Amino acid sequence: MQRPFAGLNFSNPVGLAAGFDKNAAYLNELEALGFGAVEIGTVTPKPQSGNEQPRLFRLPADQALINRMGFNNEGVKAVAIRLRDWKEKQAKRKASNSSLIIGGNIGKNKVTPNDEAWRDYELCFRELFDCVDYFVVNVSSPNTPGLRELQEKDALRKILGHLQTINQQQPHPKPLLLKIAPDLTDSQVDDVIDLAIELQLSGLVVSNTTISREHLRTPLAVIEKIGAGGLSGKPLTARSTEMLRYITMKTNGTVPVIAAGGIFTAADAKDKLDAGAALVQVWTGFVYEGPAIVKKICRGLRTGNN
Repeated sequence: MQRPFAGLNFSNPVGLAAGFDKNAAYLNELEALGFGAVEIGTVTPKPQSGNEQPRLFRLPADQALINRMGFNNEGVKAVAIRLRDWKEKQAKRKASNSSLIIGGNIGKNKVTPNDEAWRDYELCFRELFDCVDYFVVNVSSPNTPGLRELQEKDALRKILGHLQTINQQQPHPKPLLLKIAPDLTDSQVDDVIDLAIELQLSGLVVSNTTISREHLRTPLAVIEKIGAGGLSGKPLTARSTEMLRYITMKTNGTVPVIAAGGIFTAADAKDKLDAGAALVQVWTGFVYEGPAIVKKICRGLRTGNN
């Protein structure tokens, strides 16, 4: 089931999306569950507590979640220390055959103005450079005020261009990807594609959570009581696959994509892979399907029993 991507060799195509292991605290346990990759974070330069609780809600009728976590994490220095410690312990294990790929999902602190956001991304990038195998720039969470404004082309170019300049100065540059929102228009997606090609990004993560509340089975009164936040899970499946197909078609497959959004089963994963994805990530599916989800998806993909 090995999958090459951006110069890395993933033991299988199923990764854990950012937002679950924000502080790189459960890597051993997640590796034991079979994940080919774990994307830690979103990590910010300074620690922050995130938004007020409650901030995570289940919508069982829709097999969905709404979250407004707000980049709660211990800060990049604490996360880097934990990652270095984990890597050292892995290296010391004589029989270690760990092949877990670690992605670093990076963002800005809530208090950082957008015109200074590039500094936050640089700080995280430099601090985590020797700790992770690839980077994902997160400007698409709906839970940090104003963050999605950074998805506009000029703002994106400033952040990504700066990071790529630093990256290419390193002896061994790391794969650099961008995670985008499912709520972008086609013209905005076109801008993202143009930038990905111009800046030679290693790929895109498609997609983050949505602010849409269309076509939900959960009663409207319940949705209104929950309030703001990013919706994930089954309601996102069709839109994220639509975006994936659009990007694959527009680029003729030259911009690799990691697919996320509504993946619960091997059939869901196969749909994403058939639509052009190189790898898939789960999060809400992991919550609903439980700890065996990776092994079930990999078995289904291997045997064709989706």
